[in-house]
Amino acid sequence: MHPSTTIGPRGLPISYQIRDITVSPAVVLAPMEGVTNITFRRLIRELGGPGLTCTEFIPSEGLRAGNKVSKLAEFDPDERPVSVQIFGRRPAGMAEAARIIEDMGADICDINMGCPSKRVCARSGGSALMKEPRLAADIVAAVRAAISIPLTVKMRSGFDATNRNAPELAWMCQEEGAEAIAIHWRTRDDRYGGQRQVDKIAEAVQRVSVPVIGNGDVIDVPSAVAMLQQTGCDGVMVGRGAMRNPWSLLQIAQHLRGEDVVSVTADERRRALLAFLSRFHATFRHERAALGRFKQIAKHFTADLPDGEVFRKLLLRSATIDEVIGHTEDYFSTWSPDELMPLSSPSAAQQAPAGSPQKASRSSSPPGAAAC
Repeated sequence: MHPSTTIGPRGLPISYQIRDITVSPAVVLAPMEGVTNITFRRLIRELGGPGLTCTEFIPSEGLRAGNKVSKLAEFDPDERPVSVQIFGRRPAGMAEAARIIEDMGADICDINMGCPSKRVCARSGGSALMKEPRLAADIVAAVRAAISIPLTVKMRSGFDATNRNAPELAWMCQEEGAEAIAIHWRTRDDRYGGQRQVDKIAEAVQRVSVPVIGNGDVIDVPSAVAMLQQTGCDGVMVGRGAMRNPWSLLQIAQHLRGEDVVSVTADERRRALLAFLSRFHATFRHERAALGRFKQIAKHFTADLPDGEVFRKLLLRSATIDEVIGHTEDYFSTWSPDELMPLSSPSAAQQAPAGSPQKASRSSSPPGAAAC
């Protein structure tokens, strides 16, 4: 754990430092392709919890000031601190992209070395960079030389089971100027399954002197506590867990601070789900586009609800916004508005020693949002 990390009443981190930026609470909304746009981040911030938000990843080669790609980097004036993530394999191109996002006012520049998508890896970006550690380090060095704002890196534990080199690569990135490292326990080949092994996160904590943020199946309070206790990391990063339970970041933050954890009523869940639909419709205007964005959230949001599979299928088969609203109102009408809905708790992280393999079920969190 980094010396500047603040420990709360439960003996767990409540904040950490990235140079002069305080991330408090020590809970980060992960960058997710096609998900963490400004609309989604606004809703999560309104519910509370994140000490840092991250944009979805942005291709460095397509980024130009004021163009369509730069829209992916939009953030609200009061969204602070905010990290903008870029990906690519050409050091000069990454450096230029970093200059642009610094000019846009980003607090932090993050380099993507973790995306598992075939499209990105085929271009030798994302987690494919873990196979070329020297190139990855050169990219960090080039970006560091180009900007004055803090620089961070997000990676996986490795590219595959034979090359779990996150501790070594984290050290190389630190030596070239990275000021915090986020590590997902999965390898690129694991995609959304695999055997849960957080040993490489724990090793990186011991290897580097900058903050390390643990990522991967952090979906609720128990899984967040397990990640922190098993690895000694400085904070946790929540990805798909924020879609299945948008209050998860707030609940984790409250637990870390020693506070009572908020309970969510049926009516609050109904209103939040419809808020996603309404905001996406206002943002994307076209009904089809809004429904596409909404359904990506809805298939995760419904995962833990009673009879959620039936509800999920109804939403995903809806052809219009009115259909979605009707199915949502019908589903929640069986609950009293102030009733607390009994959610399933599929936390993948049990209290096992760091590095103990545990089966991570693919079905526990529906795929469809590539963590960046």
